[in-house]
Amino acid sequence: MNNLKKRTAFTMVEMIFVIVILGIVASIGSGIIAKIYESYIYSRSINTLQTKTEIVLTQIAKYLSYRIKESTIARKLPPLDTNITSLPMADATYQILEWIGYDNESLDGNGSVPGWSGFVDLSSPNTTKSQIDSPGSDFNFTAQTIDALSNGDVNLTDINSSVAIIFAGLPNQFDIEQYGWNDYNGTVKHNYIFRVRNLPGTNTLRFVENNTSTVYEHYQLVWSAYAIVPEGNVSDRNLTFYYNFRPWMGEKYSDGNSSTLLEHVSTFQFRQIGNTIRLKLCAFDPAGQDFNITFCKEKVVF
Repeated sequence: MNNLKKRTAFTMVEMIFVIVILGIVASIGSGIIAKIYESYIYSRSINTLQTKTEIVLTQIAKYLSYRIKESTIARKLPPLDTNITSLPMADATYQILEWIGYDNESLDGNGSVPGWSGFVDLSSPNTTKSQIDSPGSDFNFTAQTIDALSNGDVNLTDINSSVAIIFAGLPNQFDIEQYGWNDYNGTVKHNYIFRVRNLPGTNTLRFVENNTSTVYEHYQLVWSAYAIVPEGNVSDRNLTFYYNFRPWMGEKYSDGNSSTLLEHVSTFQFRQIGNTIRLKLCAFDPAGQDFNITFCKEKVVF
């Protein structure tokens, strides 16, 4: 009589049960993996946005620290871009930030002497209603620096120089447009700005257009205005930095050079409180088809 070996095998029910369990485990595992990947994408996007917004706000704050404070304006976006106001009066409908900056690069000088000292010798015979004497200045260094930074557009020694000075202090009846803002045709109003040229080899700055009725002891040298402009779709904008333009010469920000500071900007807001400017910048990362990751950062400029 042959010995028959009993063979064991999974029954159909057991097979189905195992398959169901494996399916549950697989679904749980894939969900965990998806959550891990989603967390990774979120963390990476937040870190990237945090770095970008910090860098951009630091750049803006640096340029704003060299602003002529009284010249800073807020402007509405096109087609209302001729609508401007002084910064303390601006509300959220003004989205362009614009200012005139003094020439900090040549002010630092060549190591021993500043490019321009910012002082006028009122007792000097060279200081008259048509020119000023500014001792302690190295205008040759200033001219070279401005020429390089403006890509050759501005020449301090030219008879038609577009470099200008702004005397310290404010008039009794202040008019923000007297810095040249919005005068793009005809004679530009810039009674607060005096175009000057340097007489080579001297510390003398001669007024280019007309003489001043009053000479003050302190001045700041300027050759460019600056603008921060949100451009593009209202919900997805590029933040653009404009420079190398001169409103006192009838130029607007679009006449200058530009560079993109940040893409995918959802919010750029500014507000002046006292002598400080509060900036808010929000940027987003289009991480998926159905959602964006947004990060906001604020900075205060004194």
